[in-house]
Amino acid sequence: MSEKSERSERSVVVERTSSGHFVATNARGGSISFGTASGAGGDTEFTPVELFLAAIGGCTAVDVDIATSRHTEPTEFSVAVTGDKISDELGNRMVDLAVTFTVAFPDGEGADRARAILPRAVRTSHDRLCTVSRTVETGTPVTATIKDV
Repeated sequence: MSEKSERSERSVVVERTSSGHFVATNARGGSISFGTASGAGGDTEFTPVELFLAAIGGCTAVDVDIATSRHTEPTEFSVAVTGDKISDELGNRMVDLAVTFTVAFPDGEGADRARAILPRAVRTSHDRLCTVSRTVETGTPVTATIKDV
């Protein structure tokens, strides 16, 4: 059984800024622009699929950083997220999603603790904490509607 808290809703609004270009704004006023890979001039904006990959990596990175950096600051911390975009009888989708952490800590007692808990932190994020990857793995339905204007 799932539980919703009083403050469980999260939301963004995506608005078209021009052909193939959009901006997503969150409830706190933050925004990020993105577009299509085929935008004019070879735009460097993220595509929606790249934002999806970044959301998976960002979510789990936050979890692991909180768990490990309380012991010491890492000297290196990156998360690579890869997958293959396919189109088949189920439609367009991503398969073979993989998350790879590259994390290094300096020498010292705190670093030894951080190194020791790193595998558990990654596993716990994947298995329980990361809302983004947990949502993907549980197969949460998405509904689409059209609002009357």
